[in-house]
Amino acid sequence: MKISKVILLLSLLLFLVSCSSNDDYTSIEESNYPDLSLRKMAGGDNTIFTNTSNSYSTPSPALTVDELSTHLKGDLDFESIFVTAPNDVNSGLGPIFNNSSCISCHPRDGRAAHPVNMASRSGLLLRTSLPGTSINGGPVAVSGFGLQIQNQALYNFLPEAEYTVQYEEITETLADGTIVSLRKPVFGVINTYIPFPQDALLSPRIAPPVFGLGLLEAIPEQAILAAQDLNDHNQDGIYGKANYVWNPLTQRSELGRFGWKANVSNLLIQCAAAYVEDMGITNYIFPFETGYGQSNGSDGFDDDPELPNENLANITFYTQTLAVPAPRNTDNITVRKGARIFENLLCATCHTPKQQTGYSSIRALSYQTFYPYTDMLLHDMGDGLADNRPDFLANGREWKTRPLWGIGLSFVVNNHTNFLHDGRARNLTEAILWHGGEAENAKQKFKQLSKEDREALLQFIQSL
Repeated sequence: MKISKVILLLSLLLFLVSCSSNDDYTSIEESNYPDLSLRKMAGGDNTIFTNTSNSYSTPSPALTVDELSTHLKGDLDFESIFVTAPNDVNSGLGPIFNNSSCISCHPRDGRAAHPVNMASRSGLLLRTSLPGTSINGGPVAVSGFGLQIQNQALYNFLPEAEYTVQYEEITETLADGTIVSLRKPVFGVINTYIPFPQDALLSPRIAPPVFGLGLLEAIPEQAILAAQDLNDHNQDGIYGKANYVWNPLTQRSELGRFGWKANVSNLLIQCAAAYVEDMGITNYIFPFETGYGQSNGSDGFDDDPELPNENLANITFYTQTLAVPAPRNTDNITVRKGARIFENLLCATCHTPKQQTGYSSIRALSYQTFYPYTDMLLHDMGDGLADNRPDFLANGREWKTRPLWGIGLSFVVNNHTNFLHDGRARNLTEAILWHGGEAENAKQKFKQLSKEDREALLQFIQSL
């Protein structure tokens, strides 16, 4: 009798312990689910409530009449297709380039798909460099190729190379027996117009969405730096560090905010660099063609910049003032449960939900509380995602935390769900399973989730 009571008490004790375990996500009380209604204003005053194919392409509702006019001019520039010179409108494409318009790489202001045909124009490009560090602290350009390989060219000119890709299949098995097949693309170049150095590094880049960027630009530098944990003081295995990059306009090192490795400091430089590197369109910041001094380039550099200063200013303003779509289903119990699992897995440590802006010359962006789900820092993502190419302070395993806002509308806007820096992930599950390094523990915990909890987490992310 006494033995039975002891066994009963021990069983009850074990039950209570299991219910209180942080790893038992099914035991989360509904009262502990986050109140996601507080995050509905994903872009602060720059939030729109829509779930259409234009969810990434709408101007901020907080703009003045004059600002809206500038935004719409920038919108026109973003969609303009450049052609060969001489031409009265949009002249100056190439002679070597990757694509002919901004919208071609960022369809509907969203993310490009992983290309089916590597020879075609797409939203994917290859960065290149040599081992070492340049005089400004950045990557070392490859002689005859620069820092980006242009795989398109005008008639009578040779592209720098053709892109190639091969795939390695990797499988992950989840705790419930589900097997997920991952594809790892391995990129290369062939038919280079001159020999390509054997020690040159290659790194793919897929074009990401461009909405909400002005808010990220307006986060105070000190707020971003305060989130660093370079020595892992809280011992959660997650560090995070800022990148500092060279600004060719100010001629100084500045906090990196944009690009997959946070290798660009502001949107003006981002837009100007994209024009010259992606399309061969010169401007006052980058007055020389990408093929300057190359046998496949043009030496006609005595002309004025091909992109008028006003157009560059307008398109920069456009990228600063696109509205942010609000999250959906914030009152749904499953979505709220998924939000708690998101926090328990420590996903929110890097994909920080809340940020605040400081002063901005654009009033709509000033002193806003918004929810991008990024800390704007670099993190070691492990060998699986490593490109082994350094970029200023970012090493070959580090990537900047991508914002998650609007991610659930990817298929609605762009008709695909390709994620990560090269578009290798075909859905959110694959994207999570590619996480490693500082996110390895989170990935392993994800693999241990029950199917019900896994679906709750995915529903939460898709609600953003």
